[in-house]
Amino acid sequence: MDYELAYRYGVPSRLDEYAGLALATSGGSTPEGEAACPYFFSGFMERPDVVAAGLLAVARVARTRFYVPPGMVVAPGGGLTRIGMLDPVVTNTAEGLRFESFSVCCGVYARLDVEASALDAAHCAVGVTNVDVNQPLRAALASLRAGEPLHLGVGEEGLTATTLDEEVTEEKVPLSLRWFKGFAETQMLSSAMMPLHTLNAAQARAFIRGLPRSSATGTVMWAGRAVRGLRLGTRPAPGAACVAGPERLRVFEPLLHLITSLEAYGPDVDAGSEPVASLWVARMPGARLSVGLSPAKSRGFSGEGAVLASLGNPRVEEDADTLSALLSFEPRIDTQLMASRSGLAPDRVAGGLALLASSGQVGFDVTEGAYFHRPLPSAPTRSPRCTRACRAHAR
Repeated sequence: MDYELAYRYGVPSRLDEYAGLALATSGGSTPEGEAACPYFFSGFMERPDVVAAGLLAVARVARTRFYVPPGMVVAPGGGLTRIGMLDPVVTNTAEGLRFESFSVCCGVYARLDVEASALDAAHCAVGVTNVDVNQPLRAALASLRAGEPLHLGVGEEGLTATTLDEEVTEEKVPLSLRWFKGFAETQMLSSAMMPLHTLNAAQARAFIRGLPRSSATGTVMWAGRAVRGLRLGTRPAPGAACVAGPERLRVFEPLLHLITSLEAYGPDVDAGSEPVASLWVARMPGARLSVGLSPAKSRGFSGEGAVLASLGNPRVEEDADTLSALLSFEPRIDTQLMASRSGLAPDRVAGGLALLASSGQVGFDVTEGAYFHRPLPSAPTRSPRCTRACRAHAR
């Protein structure tokens, strides 16, 4: 089921010589309630090159289809086609800026976390919104000169950088409920993952450069420890990280000169395991880029069903409402503290958070081992399938 969502930007995002990088916003959530074009951040970046490259990677994922279903007519260029791009979601908290997106096929998730220590903020307010990352802005970010200072503004006049000027835009894009469900699924799948591998900068470069540039639809490989990094194999083994459609990890390739380490996360597997989702985290100075892969190129995160598996408590909707009233854009949700504040048992807190994820309210950060509050702008109130599941359990 799709519906039309109109993004209304007061001005287009741009990179202006005087104002810096200005990101236009459209529709957002703040502690005071909903806002049409919220203003969250203004300040300089300690590492403009890192922020520009990371934001470009998130934007590229948002406009890429890594899997083309049989019979689908696409533009010349094969599977990596630009289709009805969705604008990235940005969250600002006391711990920094977070940019998130999904691929068009919903099989790849990208998140850029910019740490507060890497931001010299003149204005900082918590909240969540969509930002306009248009083609002229991407071109301007790609041409950002080394050593050039970068001022970033999220809101008021949009997303702004430092050399280009554009006009007002209002985009209408077909927004699938799969996109919102994808946020829910990645949160649930990530919460069950553990650290599997850590590569240094040289090992990370060798691993990413050694990935195939294409593979068959059903290709699933497994990254296991080798003498000098990781080696891809065709069979699962204890401690291995699943890499379905391994070329999808080439999202990291334009950032290899900035990456200081690469970490792999996934569930515990054995020699008989089926393909599973994995999450890869590239650390850079003052930031990190996370890329999640679905268990197969032909399977988007929106269809994994991890959220439904957690909704066994008939009181889960009531618990979710209780928790929602207590959340206030926490960059890390302490489940024990939330249990104490809500009076709910920890397992009921977990179930309530799972349902909140189904409507885009929370996410999970594997590097922190914690949930974070991120009420998606313009999200449906609740996933219909999850609501039906709750009611079925209640009966």
